[in-house]
Parts: sequence; structure tokens; C-alpha cells
Amino acid sequence: MTVLVSQVKQMISEGAPIKAVACASTGDTSAALATYCAAAGIPSIVLLPRGKISIAQLVQPISSGALVLYLDTDFDGCMKLVQEITKDETLYLANSMNSLRVEGQQTVGIEIVQQFDWESPDVIIIPGGNLGNVSALGKGLTMMRDLGVIEKLPRIVVAQAEHANPLYRSYQNGFKSFEPVQAQKTLASAIQIGDPVSVQKAIRVLKQFDGIVEQASEAELADAAALGDRTGMFNCPHTGVALAALIKLLKAGKIDKSERVVVISTAHGLKFVEMKVKYHQKELDFPCRYANQPIELPARLDAVKDVLKKALKERGRFDV
Repeated sequence: MTVLVSQVKQMISEGAPIKAVACASTGDTSAALATYCAAAGIPSIVLLPRGKISIAQLVQPISSGALVLYLDTDFDGCMKLVQEITKDETLYLANSMNSLRVEGQQTVGIEIVQQFDWESPDVIIIPGGNLGNVSALGKGLTMMRDLGVIEKLPRIVVAQAEHANPLYRSYQNGFKSFEPVQAQKTLASAIQIGDPVSVQKAIRVLKQFDGIVEQASEAELADAAALGDRTGMFNCPHTGVALAALIKLLKAGKIDKSERVVVISTAHGLKFVEMKVKYHQKELDFPCRYANQPIELPARLDAVKDVLKKALKERGRFDV
């Protein structure tokens, strides 16, 4: 997003009649746009689906001073509207169908290769919603290969929530056809998208990279996020979708344990504390396998010792 906003600032300085930059979002795109526009002194407009994003995702563009349009529709409805309003040359479109976004976002692939000492991993798993990130990842990796920096391309796995899985359905028929779906409510709200605008670019990348598309149910994504948290990460539910895909592909033998796998995390868990609280309080519509609830006790030493003795023995650490 900083690449796009920097270019817009340059265009304005050269006389372009741009008055504001606009995007449709499920949260994180709007946060980035509003932040960088605030730093650049450029007005931003964000269209968000009302009731379908977390409070933390809503408050970020508000705090940065964006004009926030909270609409009674889903992301796909917001996307259609932002494409219409940006036909006005004074409003500049910042969604990933804009090639400037892809130019900036391809650094994800470049930085992965850099962190692997200029070698390619075997597999990269990325959560997929509007799918611009998939084409950008492929673009960066292809450039590294064409420049001779890496010798081989990794496989790319796109992970989708089962409630918003149009790319997965297309993958099931060998990409012979693609049909948009009406995305259903999912804990992975940022990828609750049924008609992704970058789908054809993503399909081209998947074909080039021997790609796989996997899906995750609500229970699978929530459990995978919680399991990841237990390693010291604090995952967003979308990263949970990608982690669930990794687990499923390992069990199916489509990824080998010897392979080097990168899972791309797309947001911080602090943006989704409501979901995490409900998970650990077991208030979701499925068993929460890794729920960890606080133990309420009277403030007495004997009560604390009794619980410690039982808990630490169960966890196999040491006897008290």
C-alpha cells in the first residue's frame, strides 16, 4: 500500500486531479490505506461491510481520519460500489486490481527468498480472499527465478475458508470453470469473499506453480489458530485457515514433513480478540479443542496448591 500511496502523492504533485484514494475492504486493506494516506496528507475513503469485520478493524481507519462508509452489504457489494465511484478521475482506486498494489506486494516473495539465504522454500501457503496477494506472491518469485537468484519455484497453496471457497470449488474441477459464490459468515472475516476480483490472475499463478487449493471448516481454522498460539504466535483466524490447510495436506501426504514450508500470516491476533475470547470460553458453534479457561479460586494457599498439583501433574512437567 505504501508503494501505491507514494505513487499517488507523486501524481498529485505533477498535477493529477486526484482528491482522495478509495478502497473496499474487509479490514486490513483499509487500515493500511488510511495509515499511509494520513502520513502523506491525502484524504482516504474506505467502504466496509457493516457487521462483518471486527471492532479493531473498524477503528483503525477511523483513527487515521479516513472517511469510513459502513455499508449494509458484504465485501463483494463494497467492491462493486468502489469500482463505480472511482470511475470519477478525482477518486483513485486502491484495491489489488490496481497493478501498483501488486508491484508493492510482490516483495512478500522476495523477502521470503532473502530470509532463506536466497534459496526457495518448497511450499508457501497463503490465505486467499480477493486473491491479489496470490498473484503478487507469484510475481515476486517469478522475478527472482528469471533474475537467476533462485533455481526453482516453490509450490503455492491457497487456503480458503469453507464458507467462502469459490477458488477451492474451481480447483476441484481442474479450473475448467469458475463460479462466484455467496460468501457465508466465517470467523476468517477478511477472506469472506465470494467473487474475488483477482481470480484469473491467481489461477494463472497456481497453474504455473503446481499449486494446490485447500479449504478449512470453522472448527479447523479456529483450532489451528489456537494450536499456533501455543507455540508463542498470536494468530489471526485467516492465518488459522492457512495453518489448517498445512495440517490437512500433511495428513493427506500432499506435503512431506521433510519439506520447508512457509505459512504467510496476514494479520495480528489482537485484531480478533472477540473471536479468541469466544473460543477459549467455548462459546462457538463447535467443540473448541484447545480452549484454555482460567480457573476461579478463593485466595487461599491450600486451594492454589491443590490446583497446581493436579494441573502440573496432568501436563507432565513435574510433581509438586
